[in-house]
Amino acid sequence: MTASDQETPTDAPAPLADVPPPVDADVPPLADVPPLADADAPASEPEGLTPRQARLLRISVASVVLVVLGAVLAVRLASRTSVLVVGVYGLAMILCGVVIELSRHGRTRLGTYLLGTGLVAALAADWLLLP
Repeated sequence: MTASDQETPTDAPAPLADVPPPVDADVPPLADVPPLADADAPASEPEGLTPRQARLLRISVASVVLVVLGAVLAVRLASRTSVLVVGVYGLAMILCGVVIELSRHGRTRLGTYLLGTGLVAALAADWLLLP
């Protein structure tokens, strides 16, 4: 190798890691910068329930209603045995099971509407049809 092959340029740029950042007297260091205003930041807690919490809540409510309907069915059958009593409360209990499955699959609003209308219909049928 000759001396001309190993020439080192004298005006070669320095690597980026060796270059210090420019210092500006008007800009404060990052530690002294105040945090952003609350209006720019997203809300720390979202409004309402998360989808998972909503599903668990509806599953819990439907399960409690299912147990209560089973107890009411047992009391009603103890006082008077009737196919109509079993039909009304049995359908309401089946509806609770459907609501639980709908909630498990993410259909919480539909499950809520069905549970509400089904309970109103069961109470109306109990009041109108059963003596």
